[in-house]
Amino acid sequence: MIVVIAPEKDIPNEIAILHELFQQGLNYYHLRKPFKNYEEHCDYLNAIDSKYHDRIVVHLHHQLINDYNLKGLHFQEQMRIDHIDNLGQYFKSLDMYGKTISSSFHDPKVLEDCEFEFDYHLLSPVFSSISKKGYKGKGFDVNTIDKLIVGMGGIDNATVKPTLALGYKGIGVLGGVWNMEKPVESFVSLKKHYDTAVQEQKKASIRNKNYKL
Repeated sequence: MIVVIAPEKDIPNEIAILHELFQQGLNYYHLRKPFKNYEEHCDYLNAIDSKYHDRIVVHLHHQLINDYNLKGLHFQEQMRIDHIDNLGQYFKSLDMYGKTISSSFHDPKVLEDCEFEFDYHLLSPVFSSISKKGYKGKGFDVNTIDKLIVGMGGIDNATVKPTLALGYKGIGVLGGVWNMEKPVESFVSLKKHYDTAVQEQKKASIRNKNYKL
């Protein structure tokens, strides 16, 4: 899976670019706009063709899940910490049927020990961030953690394969798309590298199994 995180601040032609990303196969778009209020989130969603709403996961204003046919909700780290002991109560007023629930982590041990069953987890920074200066990668190896983990931080064509080798089942990208001169072309290239790396992994796994037999 490939997760694309929204740029914090709006960029020129962002909605048009986003539509192209969806057309090119983007299935997980994380809407993280910390400077937008509820109404501004609505304006943003209303500008997106409704047929793509079910590919969008919101980080803030979770009540949007009741008003739009969204893919799911994401808990940023502090929000998870604040509500982890009473998530059942938190979800009572939200229409979560068929929706995904995910969360951000910055420590693999905390992720592994988390008792709530999130559908997937974003762990960062795997490699040094493209979008955040000075955010150094830590090369977290998650091969021994039996959870669906998406690696984030410094994801580009060159780091896709090493990320999967560290045990991640997906990649998350922000700067590797939005900071590029041609975001759509960058996403298409990244997706091609990801699909190729996944296929190579599958072939290697089959070879290993046959060798053991």
